[in-house]
Amino acid sequence: MLTVAIVRPTMATLTRKQWRGQENIPRSGGMILAANHLSMTDPLTISHYLYVGGGRWPTFMAKDGVFRIPVLGRAIRALGQIPVYRGRNDAGVALVEAEKALREDEAAVIVYPEGTCTRDPDLWPMVAKTGVARLALRCGVPVVPLAHWGEQHILPYGTKRLRLLPRKKVQLVAGPPVDLSAYADQPLTSATLEAATAEVMRAITELQAGIRGEEPPAVPYDPAEARRQRFAGADTQQLGSEQPLGEEQTSEPEQGEKPESASAADTPSASGREPDTGDGRV
Repeated sequence: MLTVAIVRPTMATLTRKQWRGQENIPRSGGMILAANHLSMTDPLTISHYLYVGGGRWPTFMAKDGVFRIPVLGRAIRALGQIPVYRGRNDAGVALVEAEKALREDEAAVIVYPEGTCTRDPDLWPMVAKTGVARLALRCGVPVVPLAHWGEQHILPYGTKRLRLLPRKKVQLVAGPPVDLSAYADQPLTSATLEAATAEVMRAITELQAGIRGEEPPAVPYDPAEARRQRFAGADTQQLGSEQPLGEEQTSEPEQGEKPESASAADTPSASGREPDTGDGRV
């Protein structure tokens, strides 16, 4: 309880909280709280919301990098959280541990379906991984969507400089459990998992749109697609700058040499530059 004694007054001091939807959080039994990801300070604000507002002890699935952050990492580890190791053979161990927590401990497991802080230029939720759907359908537990807004002003993604003053308003709202009954008896194929995950992310996005009072994008940001577009644009520009194979360069005639007459095929067409395809943000 030492961590709780530290986190609660710290959050109360550094943030102006605005909470809604706590009644949608089951007070007992295994459950998944699926949240969007804005900042490395999310674990603290969401833990505060779940523990104080929802009456549940928070169990996080978080990237192992979070555990290496000074102070924050120590607090997260003390809360008994589940590290997710990327690019290692034991990456699936985190899912096994989460299933155990849901089934045996009836824990409230917090999941970031996106797997990392959003790369959307306007900070909307982006295309997610399917782990949240796999957990929910395997364990048969409710998935409560949670949207939040404001932590990006405390510690923007990609920076290490905390902006603590003045106090930042942080808004969190939980919605009713996402209805995944249509997928309950289906084989856990890629199509099923992707469709169920899309339902979860749609609920989170709608909640965030309500907080922000804005219209979300019709299609969620996809980092992989943005990366492909960026590389395709770079390849197009490179091809445009290269001389086509088989095309001979015209040399200046030597002094006293009569230049050959140019045929229609040898006459260069009007020059033009390849259009700038832009640089997709990753």
